[in-house]
Amino acid sequence: MKKWTVIVLCMIELFCLSPSSNSQASNGSMHNFIPANNKDIQYIGRMDFSNPLAPKFWAPGAYIKAKFRGTYCNAVIKDQHQYGNNNNYLEIRIDHGTPTRIQTTGTTNDISLAKNLSPGVHTVTICKDTEASIGYIEFIGFQCDGLLPPGKEPKRKIEFIGDSITCGFGDDTSKVPCGKGQWYDQHNAYLSYGPITARALDAQWHITAYSGIGLIHSCCNMTFTMPELWDTVNLQLNGPIYNVKEYQPDVVTICLGENDGIQPEEEFVGSYIRFISNLRKAYPKAEIVCLTSPMAWPALNTALQKDLTIIVNRCHSLGDNRVHKFFFTQDWGGGCGGHPDLAGQRAMANEVTAYLKKLMHW
Repeated sequence: MKKWTVIVLCMIELFCLSPSSNSQASNGSMHNFIPANNKDIQYIGRMDFSNPLAPKFWAPGAYIKAKFRGTYCNAVIKDQHQYGNNNNYLEIRIDHGTPTRIQTTGTTNDISLAKNLSPGVHTVTICKDTEASIGYIEFIGFQCDGLLPPGKEPKRKIEFIGDSITCGFGDDTSKVPCGKGQWYDQHNAYLSYGPITARALDAQWHITAYSGIGLIHSCCNMTFTMPELWDTVNLQLNGPIYNVKEYQPDVVTICLGENDGIQPEEEFVGSYIRFISNLRKAYPKAEIVCLTSPMAWPALNTALQKDLTIIVNRCHSLGDNRVHKFFFTQDWGGGCGGHPDLAGQRAMANEVTAYLKKLMHW
């Protein structure tokens, strides 16, 4: 009799200590935890999978997608918390709803992605809004009632190379106004022109961009340029090389020149053509589109249009007819530091989308 009493008491204790899925959704514990190496989780962007239980990514716009069942979904995400005070921003989107921008609060973050949803199947997207210099994100896993096999990612692929404009710097003042907080508090890569264009064209996207960077001259006392780090995993000088075979874009756009300023024509043109040559080795079938800067002052805009025309013509004369130029119709400001705001990013995306749709017959 005593034996059965002990068993019953143990069962009662186990039951009382086992939280329900609802309490788990609110307190962030590990009930229904799904680790990062689950096959149903999709990773798009330059990722470091050296630890499959904590894939790491730096690039702005890198994103994770999963299809889950139930009324809630949480995630465990680690932040590098660089310098002890950098906290990345993330964009969270459930199904086709309005995206929500949140910020990490420390090294380990238990984040409620969604709650009180209608019963059934939902899709979650987690996108890194801030750029590589703010530090990396490690994804640890989901907590939900279960994941389902994901739908196929779009076959079309685009890579957007650029500077702060392409990063989404200064475009989103919804949480912190310009001139307040940290310099990256207004970053929103998810709502920058690249991802908006990609979504409009039913394409995957990669953003290879770094604020202040140039083709041959970067601003702000930076000693490196885009040709030196474009092929790294972490978009850092001398970083580990990214395996470009993992993502072969149909289109590569290049939006550089704002930080270079007006440079000697031959030096700028020659360096640009060498950069295109390196891109061509990595992406032999891609269409490469050279963009003007949507922040350029009139004299710089004139110089860029002239230089890009020469660059494209020379590439064609060298036998590469898959190099093109595109000139924005105007400049856009409204954001922090004269950068495009969210409305400007949408307007830029509309122009690039229309051009790529015609170029690619999409």
